[in-house]
Amino acid sequence: MNMIVARHRTAVTRYRLSRPMKLAIGDGLVGEHHDLFDYGCGHGDDLRILASEGVRCTGWDPVHRPSGGVRSADVVNLGYVVNVVEDPEERATALHKAWALARKVLVVAARLTLEKGAKRGAPCGDGCLTGRQTFQKFYEQHELRDWIDVTLGASAVAAAPGVFYVFRDASMAQLFLASRYRRRVGAPRQRRSERVFDEHRTLLQGLMQFVTERGRLPEEGEFEFLGVIREKIGGVRRAWRLIEQVTGAGDWARIREQRSQDLLIYLALARFGGRPRFAELSRDLRLDVRAFFGTYSQACGEADRLLFSSGDLAAVDKACESAPVGKLTPTALYIHVSALGSLSAILRVYEGCARSYIGVVEAANIVKLHRRKPQISYLSYPTFEKDAHPALLGALVVPLRTFHVDYRDYSSSENPPILHRKEEFVAADHPLRPRFTKLTEQEERAGLYQTPETIGTREGWQAILDGRGIDIRGHRVARRSVRDLARDHLASPQGPISVEANRA
Repeated sequence: MNMIVARHRTAVTRYRLSRPMKLAIGDGLVGEHHDLFDYGCGHGDDLRILASEGVRCTGWDPVHRPSGGVRSADVVNLGYVVNVVEDPEERATALHKAWALARKVLVVAARLTLEKGAKRGAPCGDGCLTGRQTFQKFYEQHELRDWIDVTLGASAVAAAPGVFYVFRDASMAQLFLASRYRRRVGAPRQRRSERVFDEHRTLLQGLMQFVTERGRLPEEGEFEFLGVIREKIGGVRRAWRLIEQVTGAGDWARIREQRSQDLLIYLALARFGGRPRFAELSRDLRLDVRAFFGTYSQACGEADRLLFSSGDLAAVDKACESAPVGKLTPTALYIHVSALGSLSAILRVYEGCARSYIGVVEAANIVKLHRRKPQISYLSYPTFEKDAHPALLGALVVPLRTFHVDYRDYSSSENPPILHRKEEFVAADHPLRPRFTKLTEQEERAGLYQTPETIGTREGWQAILDGRGIDIRGHRVARRSVRDLARDHLASPQGPISVEANRA
C-alpha cells in the first residue's frame, strides 16, 4: 500500500533560533559580517530572528517560500531538511544543491535516533511515517557524518549531536577545530611601573593580547602595529623584553606551554578525521607549529604519543587520580565544563575523542570521565549554579570503542540523582566556588554526609534532611523551627515524630 507523505506539515513555527543557528552563532560562523542563506527555511522563523539581530539573510522553501529565490552565501543552512525527505536520491540532491551555494560553510542538521520518541511511527522506506503523515529519517551520529562525507566528497565536522559543518576551505576547517582546544587564558598584569612601557601602553597591550592568544611573537602580516613598534620602540623583540620586565617572564612561559599543549591536543585529535598535510593548515597554525615544535613531523610524533596514551586506561586512571580539579569517585572523575582546560593533556584528549565524534553537547555542564572503561558521559544539571543540590536532567553517554551513543532521560524521574560538594567540580577561580565551599562546610558540621551511600538521590537526601530537622535555603543550612517540626509531624503519614529528637 502506498503511503501519502504530507511534507507541508513538517515545518513548525518557532519563536527562538533553531539549534544549528544558535551553534553557528556561538562558533562565530554567523554574524553581522556574514551573509546566510537558509535552504528549506520553512516558515522563515530563523530568518526573522537573525534579521532582527543585523544578520544579512534570505531563504527558500518549496512549500512556504517558493518565490524566495535561491542564491549563494557565505553560510548555507540545511536545517532539519534531509530527515523529512522520504526519497534517498532527492535527499542527496538537496544536500548537493545546498553545498553548491555555500561559499564558506554548509550547516547540516538532522534528527538522531537517540531523540525521545524516535522509534515511533509506521515503517516507511528507511524511516517512518508519523501520526501527522510526515516522514522522518532518524540517523546515528556516525551515519549522518558518513552520509555527508560520501555524498559531498568532503569531511564534515561535528558541531553537536545531529549538527555538522562542512567547510569549503580545508584550512578554515582546521582553524575551527584547533580553536576548540584553546583554553581561555588571561594576560599577566603589570607588576611595576616603567616609563617607556607607560608611554606606549596601548601599543604594547595589543602585543600582549596577541601573545596571550597565540603563545608566540607575531610574524609579518599578523599584527598590524609591527611597523609602529619598530619605529617607536626599536623592534618587536625589544618591545617584548620591556613587557617581560614589567609583568614578569614566568607567566608568559606558562602561556607558551599552555598554547603549545593546546596545539598538540588539536593535532592528536585531528588524526581521527585524517590529519591534514602541513600545507593545508592556515598560516597562523603553521607558524605555531614552527614556533613550538620546529617541524610538523616532530609535532605529529608528539601528538601521536599523546593520543595513544589516552587509549591506555591505566594511564587515564592515573591521570584522573592526580587531576588538580574535579570530583574523584572509584569509577570516574566528574568535572564542570568550565574547568576542562585545567586537566592534563591526556585527559583533555580522552574527553576530546568523544567531542570530536559527537560535537559540543550544549546542555551538558558536567563531564564524567570514566576510569574503568573507555567512555565519556555528558551530564546536564540545568540549575547547577542556582540550586544547592541540582538534579540530573539527562545524560549523553559516548562509549569510545563502539560510539553507540545513548541518552538517558531523567526529566520525568521523581527521584533523580543530585549533586553534593559542588566546589569539587569547578576550578579554584570559579566565582561561585566560595559559596559552594561554605555550604559544604555547613553540611559537614550538621552531620549530613555521615551516610554517603544514601544521599545521592533527591529522596535519599530529603530523608536525611527530615531526620535531622534541617532545610537547605539557598546555599545555607537552616534548622527547622519547632513550629515547622510540628507541621511536619502533623503531615507525616508515619505517625508521631519526636520534636526533641529532631532538635538534637
